[in-house]
Amino acid sequence: MQRVCFLLKVRADRTEEYRARHAEVWPEMCQALSESGWHNYSLFLREDGLLVGYLETEDFEAAKAAMDATDVNARWQAEMGQFFEALDGARPDEAMRPLTEVFHLA
Repeated sequence: MQRVCFLLKVRADRTEEYRARHAEVWPEMCQALSESGWHNYSLFLREDGLLVGYLETEDFEAAKAAMDATDVNARWQAEMGQFFEALDGARPDEAMRPLTEVFHLA
């Protein structure tokens, strides 16, 4: 199982709305994530907008590709893109770059 951690930056003036949106994630989005292999998925948001994501999956590239093939993901990414800084035209899910794990205590 791969453990994946990534960072994104939510616009500081949009953090409250971002939190509110994630308090009511669409059920079909949650289902698509689970069916695509995204497990134990968490997002952590610091007050200045730093977003830390963590998930476990068998194959991160395959899990991303499976989500990319869903209609619900396209709709979600289109709505969520407005919340982020420095995407340079990419969708939020395209801008995720996994961090290199340097230590793990099991």
